[in-house]
Amino acid sequence: MRTQISAEAEEYRDERWQREATRQVDTTLDAERFIDRVGFAACLTDARRPGPSLYVAVCGRRDAILPRHVQKDPEASHTWLLKDDLVRRGKIYYSKLAGARTMFIAPRMIRYFHAVWGLRRAEEPRRLSRPARAILRVLRREWEMATSDLRDDSGVKDRATFTRALDELQAAMLVVPSEVYYQPKFTYIWTLAVGRFPDELRRRIRRDVALREIARCFLSSAGMTVPGELARVTGLSRPDAGLGNRALVAEGYATTPARGVYVMAATDREGDKTSAI
Repeated sequence: MRTQISAEAEEYRDERWQREATRQVDTTLDAERFIDRVGFAACLTDARRPGPSLYVAVCGRRDAILPRHVQKDPEASHTWLLKDDLVRRGKIYYSKLAGARTMFIAPRMIRYFHAVWGLRRAEEPRRLSRPARAILRVLRREWEMATSDLRDDSGVKDRATFTRALDELQAAMLVVPSEVYYQPKFTYIWTLAVGRFPDELRRRIRRDVALREIARCFLSSAGMTVPGELARVTGLSRPDAGLGNRALVAEGYATTPARGVYVMAATDREGDKTSAI
C-alpha cells in the first residue's frame, strides 16, 4: 500500500514550502529567501509532484495545479518572470539537472549536488558527447554567449542535437543560463557555472556526505519522507536516496517507523527542537 503523508507533516510542509495564502512569494527577494530556506526547489511543478516548488509558493496554496494554457495564467507568468530575475541576479543556482529537472539550488547546497552529478575535467572526454564538448570549448574561450551564436560558433547546427548537448552540460553542472532576453527575439545567454559559483563548485565533497546532506535538506523542509519521494524530488536513484536517509538515522537526525519512511526527530537547521511528526 502507498504510504501517506501524515496530516501533521502536510501542515509542516504548508509552512516550510509556503503553501499558505499569508506566506505567498511575491518578489524576487521573497523567492531568494524561499529557495535559501528550503535548500532546493523546482520552478513550475504543481501539487501533482512532490517537493517544494516556486510556482506553488507563488500561488500560496497546497492544491495549486498548473492550467493547460500556462501562458495565460497570471500565477504561472509571475513565476516565470521571477525565474528570469533570479537568473539575472545570479545568487541562486538555476539549471536543468538530473532527469531533466529544472531546479533552483541555494548556494549552501551547490557543492553537495555537484559531488553527486558534477563532472570533473578529466572525465569530460569519456562522459560528454562530441557536440557537448564543442559547445564547452566555445564557452571556455568566450565565457558567455547567446544561444544562436553559441550554436554557430560550436558548429552544432542541428537544433535538436544542440539542445541535447546543452542539456548534457547543464546536467553535469558545467553550464548555466546567466541572462534571458525577449527582444528582438527570445534567447538565453549561457555561461560557465564555475564562473558564477567558483567557491561552491571547486570545493570537493565526498559522495556519501553529499547524499546525507541532500537527504537532510529535504527532510528538514518536508518533516517526513515516504518511499521514493526523495528520489523523485532530486533525481537521485532510490538506492542513493536510501543511503542518504539511513545516514540521517545513524546519526540520530531521523527515525524510520516503517520501511522507506523517514521522520525528522532532531534539531532542525534553525536550531529549534522539532518533535517527530
